[in-house]
Amino acid sequence: MENYLPISYINDFIFCPRSIYNHQLYKNRDDLVYQGEKQSEGKAAHKKIDNKEYSDKKNVLQNFEVFSSRYHLFGKLDVFDIDKGLLTERKNNIKTIYDGYVFQLYAQYFGLLEMGYQINKIVLYDFSRNKVYPIDLPENNKLMFHKFEKTIADLSSFSLLKTDFQANKSKCEKCIYNLLCDTSLC
Repeated sequence: MENYLPISYINDFIFCPRSIYNHQLYKNRDDLVYQGEKQSEGKAAHKKIDNKEYSDKKNVLQNFEVFSSRYHLFGKLDVFDIDKGLLTERKNNIKTIYDGYVFQLYAQYFGLLEMGYQINKIVLYDFSRNKVYPIDLPENNKLMFHKFEKTIADLSSFSLLKTDFQANKSKCEKCIYNLLCDTSLC
């Protein structure tokens, strides 16, 4: 049996591969125990989507589960308008469009394609600013598509036991798991 990884791991992996493991330590705990203000705000922003209250249109999928057998990923997308072929990932307060945001959309895109949906456009939506950021489809940005595939391969083969891991001090200082991690002492 092959292992499928959550789409949410992609952004976490890019930030710090160890955060995925540390997150598992809190898996069955109350979010308030470990989440910071930004994580709480992001979760609150997803409430309408999580409860499928964002739209009452039948042609709008919200909090919809997708999977990609090609990349061995699964997860939930935020909003997909079937008629428009528009895939939207909602974020709170986008200051920088990180690769992880784009790769999360790519994973959802490939999941939808494998499920037979037609996707014409993918976007990030910053609901705090009511701003839309169009993202190139993977086939229209070969560099990002290649980086996506490399990231998925690296994520799939990562081992916490590897000794060549290099901590990033500026990331460690911002990490909500830094007290659990020995690299935060750098």
